[in-house]
Amino acid sequence: MTARYGIAVDIGGTFTDVVLIRNDGQAWTDKTLTTHEDLLQGFFRATDLVFEKAGISFEDVNDVVAHATTVVTNALIERKGFPTALITTEGFRDVLYIRDEHRYDMFDPQIEYPTPLIERDTTWTVDERTYADGTVGKTINEDEARKVAKALQDKGIQSVAVCLLNSYLVPDNERALRKIINEVAPEIYVTLSSDVAPQMREYLRTSTAALNAYTVPITRPYLDGLIQNLRDRKVDQQPLIMLSNGGVVGANVAGSFPVRMIESGPAAGALVASYFAGKHGIENLMSFDMGGTTAKACLIQDANPLVIGDFEVDRRYRFKPGSGMPITIPSIDMIEIGAGGGSIARVDDLGLLKVGPDSAGSNPGPACYGRGGENPCVTDADVALGILDADNFLGGDMKLDADASRAALKRLGDKLGTSIEDTAFGIFSVVGESMAAAARAHATDRGVNYRGLPLLAFGGAGPVHACYVAERLDSSQVIYPPMASVLSAFGTLITPVRLDLVRSAVTQLDSIKWDIISERISEMLTEGEAALAEAGIVKDAITYQYAIDMRYFGQQNEVTVTLSDNPAQSRNIEDLRQRFEEGYKTLYGVQLDDIGIEIVNLRVTASSLDSGREARHSLPSEVAEPKAHRDVYYEGKNTSVPVYDRHALAAGQKVTGPVIIEERETTAFILPHWTLSVHEDGSLIADRN
Repeated sequence: MTARYGIAVDIGGTFTDVVLIRNDGQAWTDKTLTTHEDLLQGFFRATDLVFEKAGISFEDVNDVVAHATTVVTNALIERKGFPTALITTEGFRDVLYIRDEHRYDMFDPQIEYPTPLIERDTTWTVDERTYADGTVGKTINEDEARKVAKALQDKGIQSVAVCLLNSYLVPDNERALRKIINEVAPEIYVTLSSDVAPQMREYLRTSTAALNAYTVPITRPYLDGLIQNLRDRKVDQQPLIMLSNGGVVGANVAGSFPVRMIESGPAAGALVASYFAGKHGIENLMSFDMGGTTAKACLIQDANPLVIGDFEVDRRYRFKPGSGMPITIPSIDMIEIGAGGGSIARVDDLGLLKVGPDSAGSNPGPACYGRGGENPCVTDADVALGILDADNFLGGDMKLDADASRAALKRLGDKLGTSIEDTAFGIFSVVGESMAAAARAHATDRGVNYRGLPLLAFGGAGPVHACYVAERLDSSQVIYPPMASVLSAFGTLITPVRLDLVRSAVTQLDSIKWDIISERISEMLTEGEAALAEAGIVKDAITYQYAIDMRYFGQQNEVTVTLSDNPAQSRNIEDLRQRFEEGYKTLYGVQLDDIGIEIVNLRVTASSLDSGREARHSLPSEVAEPKAHRDVYYEGKNTSVPVYDRHALAAGQKVTGPVIIEERETTAFILPHWTLSVHEDGSLIADRN
């Protein structure tokens, strides 16, 4: 068998993770600190580490190069983008400020919203009009458009979002405007709302187009640089980029629509959680991904994560929908909070201990990193408690400064009036309670009973804290998969190539305009096939799934209904009605038989077949003994805890908590009253006694 190598790199807020897989299942992993000043530097530093372990070079990578990145998220959080403009229809200049007039908190007189990425002084309007029925009442005036394009150039604009009224129905005016801008100012990136978000609701569409335009000047050169660097290393295939929907596409498509990449890394983690749910025969579980900067939770139901049609970024209040900037792009449904290994602990105005959401990141990092950080972080607490071995972090390649951790914790403890150990355990428990509360809110909002759901724990810090979080969620089982610390990178290798597409087509169910339905679905099938072809997928290997957003006539929110086939071909109105009524009743507990049903959006998912990649892990046959014992401070007392090397544990071996399981990139801390067993696939499964 010819050896085939695939590699995946996941750039997180603190660490850059890498996984190299050979087609016989052999895997190599590593991680290095993220280089925020130049993400590609960390990318290739990480790949060099695994190539050295495997004894190969980039020239030997003949399968795929997959990549998940925070480059888009960083651009939005830091707001360090390039000058960006908006062009909209005359009379709609303030659409990003007026929003949708929704107040996410009716009783807050000082309600806050994030400042739009594109401000009023870089917003232009043009005298054109497309009506709500799709009739073009006024076309683009070429002279006016040229003046606007010249004004953009004179203002130093590098990217522009074009969002004209009702252009999701007929995009002709937007395309005519792009053509003129490309002639007058070809150096300006142009984002059309009819390309990135062809859906009704002006504010949602404008917000999505603005976010895309703001990040294109960052992601396009970044991905072009990645492609060129790979070519310089004699890698011919185009890298596959992880999207928020849990699929990968070619770098050219991803670079043109960076708004689809916002949840790139977290989505990979959710996808790999569904992979392990299927392997272990578990229909429902909760993924728990805790890294250096954030923690993410995602519900896996029927062995699949839920994909939603829109989400928000930059919320003013983390758990209040409507307080951020909306994006009408398909994304895996998850909750994310600022609770990672680098989350900073502090005392608030009331004298209470708080952890996060601010993070020390990779530079300067927690105090124990020895890179100039002085604030106590979650990792500092884990070191001081004895859970982490300061001399064995990353297998000893990155030794931690335990004295610096204790010094930082002492400064915090002096403000609280607590000892170093109690301060450290306070941080440990507060961050655990925060993550459990977020997971509860996430599950409850979706009508899911979280009690008893198994947890799949991964990320660099996830295995350290998962047992504590599981107890707060009344979970009876925690699964620690192989390669837990770099599992999101592994997820980009096993996920299929996938693109989710949506088009608005508002029509009554009892009088469906089938010609419009057929036209919209045909457009999406063509776009999906082209995108997957760019990623190397042949036409016969593409599968399509269909869904429709429906609502009762007069309502504001829709219910997404999955279908078994192409509705434009089956044209089964009664099947659509039944599926909608079942979905609506599941969500709201009622069925409104006397109200008509309306179709709003059509959805098509184009995806490839299963990647077929998997990692195989051989286990020793002899039962392992503890390699050491370490004092761990937990709930007010020191306990001598046995420490095992994960790779020494035999298949079927059982150990009772408290126990510490160490591997190079992470540490699992099993609490008292839990029993750990070793699954044949290399997973560690902790069951609550």
